[in-house]
Amino acid sequence: MWHAEQTALAEGVEAEFMYRYESSAPSQVRAELGIATTHIGGGVALAMRNDPTGYWNKALGFGFDEPVTGELLDRVLDFYRDEGSKMAVIQVAPAVLPQDWDDLRARHGLRPEGKIVKLWCPIDFFTAGVRTALRVEPVGFDDLREWASVVLRGFGMPEQGMGEMIAAAAAHPDFRPFAAWDGDRMVAGANLFLHGKVGSLNTGATLPGYRNRGAQSALLAARAQEAVQAGCRWLVAETGQPAEGGSNSSLNNMLRAGMRPLYTRENWVWRSDGADRLTRSPSRAEQGRIGVEAFG
Repeated sequence: MWHAEQTALAEGVEAEFMYRYESSAPSQVRAELGIATTHIGGGVALAMRNDPTGYWNKALGFGFDEPVTGELLDRVLDFYRDEGSKMAVIQVAPAVLPQDWDDLRARHGLRPEGKIVKLWCPIDFFTAGVRTALRVEPVGFDDLREWASVVLRGFGMPEQGMGEMIAAAAAHPDFRPFAAWDGDRMVAGANLFLHGKVGSLNTGATLPGYRNRGAQSALLAARAQEAVQAGCRWLVAETGQPAEGGSNSSLNNMLRAGMRPLYTRENWVWRSDGADRLTRSPSRAEQGRIGVEAFG
């Protein structure tokens, strides 16, 4: 498999599980959070008008069914304007950015704010060891709402509405949620999303007070084994790129397990007021949640 195919699959699986997360929300939650989802140009555009985190207004998966052009960006941003979103993050793999990207993104008011590392490996190369006293198991249907709560709190996100949204998506058989327990208390969670021969490792977070106890390494190993049993050939994941001189424990865990960087992708942020916010430090939501696996 060559690089272009890997890139297309990596972007496609992330776009699909992000679309599932938001489109699966119950109707009452969709109304409460102002959720709207659509497919544009082979990618997805996801709006959450009442998003308090700056994370869920996101568009990705572009450049494979049709090229990235000014007309495509117009359609994407018109969707966010029509939905009343105040901001959106546009994510495009560097391999499919057009030569005139700098002109296009400047014309459309897109500002760089944080980077995401996309990781990839053949499933046989994955070697995560399990070093934890915590119990790691799949999450049953009755525990999905608790799992959603743990994940959101681990990410520092509010639960209202989003807990129901995440739990509803995780009930689909293509989602395989796992958790770590300290006795009877769930303290960490993570998800595996199955998409053909690709298994996406995403949504990994641990509650404060239980970090550095091996939960995420054990959750990586458990999900990789589940992906093997499901017939996957490849594993893919994404997490925030740390600042120069900084560290990201999630990235380090995945590198130790045999995953390798495929590329680094910029977050291009659009705001409805057109204000230049480059002097502001990117929030953890906009950076892809440094130190945890990204939702996407």
